Amino acid sequence: MVRPIADLEGHPDIVEMRARYDQVAETPAARITDGALMLAGLYLAVSPWIVGFPPFEANLSVNNFICGIAIAVLAGGFAVAYGRTHGLAWLPVVLGVWTIVAPFVILRGYATGGTIANNIVIGVITICLGLVAMRPGMVASKRR
Repeated sequence: MVRPIADLEGHPDIVEMRARYDQVAETPAARITDGALMLAGLYLAVSPWIVGFPPFEANLSVNNFICGIAIAVLAGGFAVAYGRTHGLAWLPVVLGVWTIVAPFVILRGYATGGTIANNIVIGVITICLGLVAMRPGMVASKRR
């Protein structure tokens, strides 16, 4: 019978894997990506007030605020502890796709041009940065 490991955090393989992820995440490209992703998230959070969404787009403003804060928090997690958060690196990509389609889903076709353009541009930027943020995890897992 196999005895379960009580303290999995101290297992040598997990410690080695996290060290590898952290080493890859310390590269300048990874740091720049994390910083840019955080800025994109913060911009998305405040974009309704920068772009000037009309009052009837209040639901989209709340959506952008929540998604922006989520992206910024994820980017902060990637910058601080990528070894523990690498499994969430796909979330900015999903949030970027949602940012692109949100004006059409939430406002059902009544969104203004500035709102649509803002969400498409910041959504594409978030998708690209999210894909780049996923790369350190893929590189570290290939080095086994």
